Amino acid sequence: MTFFDHLKIAWVHLRERKRQTVLTSLGVAVVSAMLVTTISVANGSSSNVVAKVIDTAPHVLVNAERTDPLVPDNLIGYPSGIVSLVEKNVTSEAKELIKNYPDVVEKISRVPGVVSISPFVLSRVISRNKSRFTASAVRGVVPSLEGDIAGLKKNLVDKNALDELAWTPNGILLGNLLAKKLNAGYRDRIVLVTKNSREYPVTVVGIFSSGFNAKDEREAYVNLSLAQRMEEIAPNSASGIGLRTSDVDRAAAVAATVSRVTGYKSESWDETNRNVIEFYNRNAVITLVLVGFMFIVAGLGVSSVMTTVVLQKVRDIAILRSMGVQKGSITRIFMMEGLMIGILGVIIGSPVGHVICHFVSLIRFEASTAGVLRSDRINIVETPVAHVLVIVFGILIAVLSSVLPARKATRYMPVSILRGEVGV
Repeated sequence: MTFFDHLKIAWVHLRERKRQTVLTSLGVAVVSAMLVTTISVANGSSSNVVAKVIDTAPHVLVNAERTDPLVPDNLIGYPSGIVSLVEKNVTSEAKELIKNYPDVVEKISRVPGVVSISPFVLSRVISRNKSRFTASAVRGVVPSLEGDIAGLKKNLVDKNALDELAWTPNGILLGNLLAKKLNAGYRDRIVLVTKNSREYPVTVVGIFSSGFNAKDEREAYVNLSLAQRMEEIAPNSASGIGLRTSDVDRAAAVAATVSRVTGYKSESWDETNRNVIEFYNRNAVITLVLVGFMFIVAGLGVSSVMTTVVLQKVRDIAILRSMGVQKGSITRIFMMEGLMIGILGVIIGSPVGHVICHFVSLIRFEASTAGVLRSDRINIVETPVAHVLVIVFGILIAVLSSVLPARKATRYMPVSILRGEVGV
């Protein structure tokens, strides 16, 4: 028998049971549409997180941890192999700092691919406004340098706030959620209390909104000199240095070069935010696996229909076998039926999934502060790969689900069927 003979017989079988064929194909179509939508939503969530991280964090972060420890000056000149520095059970009050940061910045500026450099000092404080107070992280920066590092300039509610911060020595920029928690507005005076219980009155000169709830709820910006006084460190010291590169995809290579040139540990944006990115990617995989199990349910439906068809066609099978049709041809006929059900299902399901993605992308709701990101929509990233994956997987499941019924059809002995020894 030729391929077209197999196809013709399979089509006749399915056409005789139109209702079951359509319902089974619709089951495959529904699962296909749901899987396309789920993959698109998962891709959208991951892509949104990555875009936000790139937009609101330095491409490369240089921190105060040294990759090659400095040897004290009074040990220089000793023969190698007899000097050992041991740190164990030692509690040091000394802060980890990048000392003489202007020299480090000058070295970094010569690294290819670095377009912006901004030193900063990080201070953990208690922010207080009258009877309201909360823990916050204050970042001391040079406003003219910081604006382009982590997207601060475009995240400002008042676009001139960064310039005003530069003009106001005791000014502060608050995250919008932090400002709401403190009930503080423009030109309000709040107090920053350091770990040494020293108080520093500051004036609110602006508010920013990055979209990262944790950042907007806890972070604030002040001038670098004020943060240095709060941390009681030298004017040429910094907690770290933020860099922006010309190509975000080369951030890891730039970080490695900067670490080698400066001797300080440097991390790219994906290393710094690895936990957040992995959390979203892991959730996306778990969701896809759970929805993928629905294809198995659809496959069981296909298998059930094919088993019913086999039981109803045992006499036809006996006649075909008695005419010399091989077992392989019988198997291929019923697998062809599964193939046709799968193709019909994904042909319906893939476009329906596209339509669902389109309508989901149009939904708008009130932005929530409950999650990691604040968004007023469900982000959808629909790709051709998602449709191809669903189509291939849907057809494969339908074909595999018809294998057992097809093999069962070949086990019947034609003589037993024609004698009535097998129930029809």
